[in-house]
Amino acid sequence: MASKGQRTRQRIVDQALQLFSVKGYYHTAINDILQATQLTKGGLYGHFPSKEAIWFAVYDQALTVWHGIVFDGVRGCADPMARIRRIIANHLQAYLGGDCFAGGCFFVNMLVELSGQSHHMSRHILVGFVQFSKLIRGWLEAAGAQGCLVPHLNHREVANFILVAMNGAATLYMASRDKSVLDLTQRQLEDYLDRLLG
Repeated sequence: MASKGQRTRQRIVDQALQLFSVKGYYHTAINDILQATQLTKGGLYGHFPSKEAIWFAVYDQALTVWHGIVFDGVRGCADPMARIRRIIANHLQAYLGGDCFAGGCFFVNMLVELSGQSHHMSRHILVGFVQFSKLIRGWLEAAGAQGCLVPHLNHREVANFILVAMNGAATLYMASRDKSVLDLTQRQLEDYLDRLLG
């Protein structure tokens, strides 16, 4: 069972995650977090030395949520192309379409806001996107080695294209809340993957 301190820390992270997602990092004041958590400044700073430290804990929490949704059922897919199709569907329909965070995709929101403002924070997010692309690339390479794909594919470009398409869908969906954007993106990516099959 979590201690009172652990529960308080988690409450700070949960409330800050929704605030950062909706208002952005720079438009969220410490007083906003205090009001949402009903803590005093001393209570808050007893758990985190700064707003930036809260953000890094929030990032980890958002990543845990995203990972749990996007990778649901992936381990059961022996076929690497089936894994890619599964994460695309999970990311678009369950993560984005599930409106996990009030402001939409936390990572896209933060990357746009923090780029040019905080190099080390935006870099932290960008590294996550690069790792995700590398994972997709690895699955594409595995499918290619099995003879499942057309020859001479640039696996890196394909992986990056899939990531860009999903992030583009995220921005359009956040602006419109029109789920047909997610459906269309999924269908188009499915068709694209079908054309890669050998």
